[in-house]
Amino acid sequence: MLHGSTPSPASSAGGHAHDHGHAHDHGHGHGHGHGHGHGHPHGSSADARVGRAFAIGVALNLGFVLVEAAYGVIANSLALLADAGHNLSDVLSLLLAWGATVLARRRPTGRRTYGLRKTTVMASLANAVLLLVVSGAIGWEAVRRFAEPQPVAGLEVMVVAGIGVLINGATALLFMSGRAHDINIRGAFLHMAADAGVSLGVVVTALAMMQTGWLWLDPATSVAIVAVIAIGTWALLRDSLDLALDAVPAGIDPDEVAAYLGGLSGVTAVHDLHIWAMSTTEAALTVHLIRPGAGTDDAWLGDVCETLSRRFGIPHATVQVENGDGEGACRLASADVV
Repeated sequence: MLHGSTPSPASSAGGHAHDHGHAHDHGHGHGHGHGHGHGHPHGSSADARVGRAFAIGVALNLGFVLVEAAYGVIANSLALLADAGHNLSDVLSLLLAWGATVLARRRPTGRRTYGLRKTTVMASLANAVLLLVVSGAIGWEAVRRFAEPQPVAGLEVMVVAGIGVLINGATALLFMSGRAHDINIRGAFLHMAADAGVSLGVVVTALAMMQTGWLWLDPATSVAIVAVIAIGTWALLRDSLDLALDAVPAGIDPDEVAAYLGGLSGVTAVHDLHIWAMSTTEAALTVHLIRPGAGTDDAWLGDVCETLSRRFGIPHATVQVENGDGEGACRLASADVV
């Protein structure tokens, strides 16, 4: 599947802040306030639309996989079987992504304090591994076919692959509106769009074989399909690993966030800044701010959290404010300490 860079997490207005007004022991000897901004980007109508898109996409592609695999055997076409295997991976990918979006809406518990949001990242990572396995199997069989080319029923291949262009194109359209806000949905959209292009390539290959009789075109097309899958899988694997390892989501510039926090009224220093993805649509942040003598209040913390949500797409922020009076310096002040 083709896959672009990780989109920025969906911004969400309505973040709020709390000033706890009492000291907490975090391994250093001074009190501090916390601000929390919580975003809730998922709405019931949007969730319903996503659910319908996944259901329709799975049904269409699963039906097509069965037809394409059957005709691939009948027509003795490795290119058609390769495309069927790829489309089967699409079905599994859609099921994984769909299941992850459902689990991500589960409420947090005392033990899983972020709920199951991270399952969307795990689904993306699982999809990348699945595609690597599928592409390896297709590539191995293609190499064997180069040594022993076999005749292919070109007309049947053209018809079935042509149907694939329509089905994959229609499925891609189902995910078009949500692709900008969720790596799972974006991946589904790009995967389906790429598959429509791959199926179109199979149609052209079958026509060329009928005109020229060049049997090597069938395994050559299979190799091209593997290349398309591998290129897209590498991008998906890279982005998924980044999210799984709590890297800053690609759509968020940590230097800009640090500059904004450092420019807040009364703030003299920023440290222990962490930004990570809670899911493929939500980001979180924790930070320590040195604000001598200014104290904290709900309005100031609320403005900070609201700006982080609206401007940077970080709906869940925890801000620790410190006096920086030199008595018991924060043990997390060094950039080398986590």
